[in-house]
Amino acid sequence: MFQVLSSAWALLLGMGLLMVGNGLQGTLLGVRGEIEGFSTLQMSFVMSAYFVGFLGGSRMTPELIRRVGHVRVFAALASFISAVMILYPAFTHPIAWSLGRALIGFCFSGVYVTAESWLNNAADNENRGKALSLYMIVQMFGIVSAQGLLLIGDPAGYEIFVLASVLISVSFAPILLSISPTPAFDTAKPMSLSQLMKASPLGCVGMFLLGGVFSAQFGMSAVYGAKAGLTLFEISTFVATFYIGALLLQYPIGWMSDRMDRRILVLFVAAFAAGGSALAVVFGGQFWMLLMAAFLVGGLANPLYSLLIAHTNDYLDHDDMAAASGGLVFINGLGAIAGPLITGWLMGDAVFGPPGFFIFMAVLLVMLAVYAGYRITQRPAIPVEDTGSIAPMWPTGTPVMVELAQEHAIETELEEQDAAQELG
Repeated sequence: MFQVLSSAWALLLGMGLLMVGNGLQGTLLGVRGEIEGFSTLQMSFVMSAYFVGFLGGSRMTPELIRRVGHVRVFAALASFISAVMILYPAFTHPIAWSLGRALIGFCFSGVYVTAESWLNNAADNENRGKALSLYMIVQMFGIVSAQGLLLIGDPAGYEIFVLASVLISVSFAPILLSISPTPAFDTAKPMSLSQLMKASPLGCVGMFLLGGVFSAQFGMSAVYGAKAGLTLFEISTFVATFYIGALLLQYPIGWMSDRMDRRILVLFVAAFAAGGSALAVVFGGQFWMLLMAAFLVGGLANPLYSLLIAHTNDYLDHDDMAAASGGLVFINGLGAIAGPLITGWLMGDAVFGPPGFFIFMAVLLVMLAVYAGYRITQRPAIPVEDTGSIAPMWPTGTPVMVELAQEHAIETELEEQDAAQELG
């Protein structure tokens, strides 16, 4: 652990500050949109634009890095993020915000690709798992702590937007001034979607549905809080609870996934997460019930991302795992684009109103549970001893991060096989 910190502390510090800025701007826009009188449908386009940009960035950034290098790409994209943060309160119009969110999504995707390739370079076979864990913790801590910063200023003013911009700008320094060498960059050629679907139908369908669930959480939770009449403190606590749950339940679910049929675990985790959403629909008028629902949905739905990737890997050769990562991220991104749009429509006054936020996630999670049950009947389970290890990841990961996690899973599996052979 100390070896990872000594080699990657600047990267982790910078990424932590970036995540604070990203977590702050998403929640802040949800609150400010209500103040400006934007409809839920208008806000859904604003929030969906982030995932359009993010998906485009994950596809285009590798070529930018090959042409001009990591440092220039990172500095340019982070500068754009900082500038857009300042411009949000100056141009309070849904179209302007949608364009800004698309640009920020593109830039954050590129920044993640760059930073995650640095992280991969700083890690080796012995500490790659620790590096992944630290990176995940830093990401979640950044998003959770950002919600507290929402309370230090007036969302109707400029101060919090300026703070988010400053945090992004300051995040450059520890990374760009570090002495870490610039890594070589290469990514695997993606596997075709038809090949991926043939290898793991549950993995593909699950990643699409989960993209909608995650984007609803990340993009529309603050919009829900504002529409439901929550106070600023309640909104920040509500949004943070999703990610606290994700952080606390990631490892218990990962532990179980290495000891049972992963399809059964997907079924039960998705079903219980759907139950958490239903809890909020029925008892949403009680704030503590909302927090319980947010903890359950965030804590159970987010680990499904790692679980579905691990399940897909069980049906792939080691040489195909890295190629599959790009396809899985792409499928997840398509679902993420649709998530806020459908949620915003369901939250309209003519449909379900604010409860539409939880109804949407409940429906997707029920669909995932039902499909997992169906897949259990279609082919026999792989013996637990023949499945690979799970590598924890968040749905914010780019193909580079998923490839890094895949490498860790492969290395862990090979080490376990060597140890078993020695004992045998």
